[in-house]
Amino acid sequence: MKKLINDPSAVVRHILEGVVALSPASILLADENVVIRSGLPEADQRKVAVLSGGGSGHEPAHAGYVGAGMLTAAVAGDVFTSPSTDAVLAGIRASAGPAGALVIVKNYTGDRLNFGLAAELARAEGIPVEIVVVADDVALKDTVPVDRRRGIAGTVLVHKLAGAAAELGLPLSEVAQVARGAAAGLSSMGISLGSCTLPAVGKPGFTLGEREIEVGLGIHGEQGVRRMEIASADDLTSLVLNTIEADGKLKSGDRVVLLVNGLGSTPPMELSIVARSALSILEAKGVSVERAWAGTFLSALDMPGFSLSIMQVDDRALELIDATTDATAWPRGGAVNRHRMLASSILPVEAQPDREMTAAGARLRQVAEDVAKALIAAEQQLTDLDSVTGDGDLGTSMKRGAEAVLALPAQAFADVSSGLSAMGDALRKAIGGSSGPFYATGLMRAARHLAGSDAPTAKELAEAFVAAVEAVSELGGAKPGDRTMVDALHPAAATFRDRLAEGQSVELAWGEAVAAGEAGAEATKDMTPRLGRASYLGERAKGHADGGAVAVMVWMRRITVQ
Repeated sequence: MKKLINDPSAVVRHILEGVVALSPASILLADENVVIRSGLPEADQRKVAVLSGGGSGHEPAHAGYVGAGMLTAAVAGDVFTSPSTDAVLAGIRASAGPAGALVIVKNYTGDRLNFGLAAELARAEGIPVEIVVVADDVALKDTVPVDRRRGIAGTVLVHKLAGAAAELGLPLSEVAQVARGAAAGLSSMGISLGSCTLPAVGKPGFTLGEREIEVGLGIHGEQGVRRMEIASADDLTSLVLNTIEADGKLKSGDRVVLLVNGLGSTPPMELSIVARSALSILEAKGVSVERAWAGTFLSALDMPGFSLSIMQVDDRALELIDATTDATAWPRGGAVNRHRMLASSILPVEAQPDREMTAAGARLRQVAEDVAKALIAAEQQLTDLDSVTGDGDLGTSMKRGAEAVLALPAQAFADVSSGLSAMGDALRKAIGGSSGPFYATGLMRAARHLAGSDAPTAKELAEAFVAAVEAVSELGGAKPGDRTMVDALHPAAATFRDRLAEGQSVELAWGEAVAAGEAGAEATKDMTPRLGRASYLGERAKGHADGGAVAVMVWMRRITVQ
């Protein structure tokens, strides 16, 4: 287990001390793991207090939602363990006055028992307390009765509405009514790609096969209602939303808010993809998504996966959603963009009349197809190599560029110059990062060098090759010895030009050029990188050939000359 912790037994206290240190809106009780709003007025002047909490490991819940307009106090238990009755009672005493307290509880046995008993003890002391239980997990719709469902990430939305209602100064009964209405209109479901690791245990709670996922899991590392093979983000999002729809809480014409929640180790990139899918699916169902957020709102430690929460809303609920809060973890905003696409402002290139393909153009097209197929076949090799000293995207990038070249129409290769130019445009548009600009620049320079020649000679092609390499070197600043693609390109181009000038045949000259390129690529294994991502590794990059140089040799080996 690798965790950034000090002592597993002190994890919860250290979490809360870190949260409070970065949130002037909150303060930590000295003798209990309870975070409350700082600067509360005297008890007899306080508005209704809104409390929630539960086991730790769900950060930023629950302490991150303490602040004006949201929670008045959050009570933290040990990781995935309900807080004690005494801790909850301490939170109620520290935050509530005669106006009373609303306690929001996720529907787990330990939470219901400890929060419920603490509420009863507080009532005995004269503090009015109402309890609202959140049971939003629709994954259990065919497993347990409605009142036995778990409370999961949608609870955060109940926090927001109840906290905003309390901030308005509404009495306890009305704040509780707002919270119960929110909970009644709330549906959530989660999907996990893997387990999580409890600090005190040191190993994952369960193991999944390489392509297995858990559907309908809880938020404490427990397994879901079933396992299935992993599917696309669109399919998984559709599965969740269709389950919510089948539960009877989603239909055309509904107004809802959407919470796309990461379970702890899901990157923002993937959550955005899920958000895209969810919005598209809901809109196609005729559902109006009034507000939406994507992020990690209630996690399960380091679990990979996501949950979706849908809550029915009306104008009043939206006012409470939009009300201000200084709780640090609430994401603000949430407006959904109704105009998400802008037509390109680039003017289309004026169509050119079809030209008869020259023999050289036809030959270039065949070479381009051979090269593209070789790069596609080498995807995994290039990915593995680039993963060692780069960012691992070289294989995918070259494959994408190769597919773009294969998609070019035959008329793009009317002659060598136009064919090279078309290939450069295709690579520029298809490949991001550095490979796209490098190859596009080299091909464009070579195309200009050969403009006007329907049947370029071998020497003209060699000079164009040298010019292309110079363009690549100028663009990136790389020289031979810097451990880049130039270490293969430069000796290959120079050898081809020089051998032709010495009178060698085209076939022999090209063979020596390929051999020179191979030697240059091989030599990168012993070079200290001076440019590119590999330069960040320094000496650690040695022993592995540069991925860009190897990619050069993949396509050079497939070129035959005649």
